[in-house]
Amino acid sequence: MTEAALPAPMAAPPVDRERLAAIGFVLPSFLIIAGVFALPLVLLLGVSIVDASGLTLAHYKRLLGTPYYLWVIWNSLRLGLLTTLIAFVISYPAAFALARARGPLRSLLLATLFLPLAASVIVKAFAWTILLRSDGIVNETLIALGVIEDPIRMIFTESALIVGAVNIFLPFMILPIYAIVAQLDPRYAEAAATLGASPVGTFFRVILPLTLPGIIAGVALVFSLSVSAYVVPTLLIGERYPTLATTIAKAYLLAREPGFGAAAGVVLLAIAIAVVALSARLSREPK
Repeated sequence: MTEAALPAPMAAPPVDRERLAAIGFVLPSFLIIAGVFALPLVLLLGVSIVDASGLTLAHYKRLLGTPYYLWVIWNSLRLGLLTTLIAFVISYPAAFALARARGPLRSLLLATLFLPLAASVIVKAFAWTILLRSDGIVNETLIALGVIEDPIRMIFTESALIVGAVNIFLPFMILPIYAIVAQLDPRYAEAAATLGASPVGTFFRVILPLTLPGIIAGVALVFSLSVSAYVVPTLLIGERYPTLATTIAKAYLLAREPGFGAAAGVVLLAIAIAVVALSARLSREPK
């Protein structure tokens, strides 16, 4: 074969400078996130499955195989579910009222929504203990109105826990729904009515599907925050309602069982990841 018949060597593909620049900008942030978030989680997993004898699943067997700790997990899930459900029932109409308000009224409503976020969770939980105690404002008001004769026990009950949790996490449900509702075009409802849809049919077939992304985001936020809450159950109900968060604190601070506390933390993390993954999947599904 002659030299002229030989194929010409292929030219090297041009370097994508924009892609390299993007990687260069993203890489430091990725390393920081990996070091701050991912590495502690990997260490947490390692502590939960490694002890002096080597690899072990004893901590998970104890956590998932003991009726008491299954009850603790159910308490956490129950707190998250009830808080999320009640917060949604309150937040959905509140988001519409906020979106329909105009001028100073909207500013006032937004201020009442954002100002509580500036206060610490500890401060708000302590405020509820003051309101609900035997000589608190709620009992005194009920006695003054003649509803009750003697103070009733409100603090350190499940009702007090749910009320306090809903109050504290309510803004995290209202804001995502409000962000979607504020962008709704009112002509959608008018068009549905023109086509013969009833108000109920318009809501379930037009309004509700359009606001679903905000609902999913709010539900994921509130459930994740409430299921892992530590301060609120500790101050409002104490030992009567053990949760995964309080169990983790006891394992690390009192019982000196870091392996068991890490296992409980991994289970709590798995619940939060499952909620986020489910919400992301629902958000991607075609409407």
